[in-house]
Amino acid sequence: MSVNEIIEKTPMGLYLQDAHPIKDGVRFAQLAEELGFDQVWQAESRLARESTIPLAAIGQVTEKIKLGTGVVSMWTRNIGLMAATFSTLNDLARGRILAGLGAWWEPLASKVGVKRVKPLKAMREMCTNLKKLFNMENVTFHGEFVNITDIELDIVHAERTPLPIPIYVGATGEMMLKLTPQIADGVLLNYLVSPKYNKRAMELLKEGCAKVGKTIDDLDRPQLVVVSLDDDADKAIEKAKELVTQYFGQQPHIGKASGVSQDLLDEIGKILTWPARPEQIKEAMKIVPDEVVQLVAAAGTEDDCRAKVAEFIRDGATCPVMYPLADDPTQMIRAFGK
Repeated sequence: MSVNEIIEKTPMGLYLQDAHPIKDGVRFAQLAEELGFDQVWQAESRLARESTIPLAAIGQVTEKIKLGTGVVSMWTRNIGLMAATFSTLNDLARGRILAGLGAWWEPLASKVGVKRVKPLKAMREMCTNLKKLFNMENVTFHGEFVNITDIELDIVHAERTPLPIPIYVGATGEMMLKLTPQIADGVLLNYLVSPKYNKRAMELLKEGCAKVGKTIDDLDRPQLVVVSLDDDADKAIEKAKELVTQYFGQQPHIGKASGVSQDLLDEIGKILTWPARPEQIKEAMKIVPDEVVQLVAAAGTEDDCRAKVAEFIRDGATCPVMYPLADDPTQMIRAFGK
């Protein structure tokens, strides 16, 4: 299929971080819904913005678009509060909520006192029991990370029927990718990764599916995609390079999995600290080649960006969830609208 055919036939998603006021994010989500986007996901990865409050605002003024947390840290809410949080969102926008959970990242976790020990086991216990609570079951479970006795969602005005809330795991590492099909309904794939990474991720997801009698087609696979769109391609690439540089400096394992040379990642790491200061990012950007940016992000003109997004779809993404690097994302939203 041609790029245009692929884009037209594939659901599209919008990823909101914290670059714009929430009121503007609401407006962008409304435009995305109007132009046929299927999903909007709100980030919760840094100490910048909690995800469920903006999604509630969006849910109040939209009718169809699905609302995903991209992603809630599994360490920061106990399982009872986690279930109640998502059931509250579902009460506002029934059948549109996508519960995205993640294992967070270092050094942020340890800086706020979270010990990321055995994240695979913790994620298994969380997802397994969260599903039971969404099914309106009474749950008792005594594990290493989830320890609950005789609890259930206490929704007075609702029938005791299962809540239509699919669970997605924000999986990046190989072991988490293999685990996800066994415990969740979908995977939210990370951004700033290469086609090489995606091909390997699909192999790992297939392994996990086989363990529970699923196929890869049974697993929803939305993927975050950085999109830097501008009529001036060089300007778009430079805009994306800033994010790529910061990301590879703070999470070099992603760059390594995507085929970026270890020497380059080491050099970036020597310059950046966390949190990275603007002058450090500017200095490190000087050593990042344009081709590395275009390997992991959709950066350039509208045609360039559409072609790169189509590449992510060909490599396994069922819904590209686009993160617009622009002061005004409306150009990008319109470029991928139906």
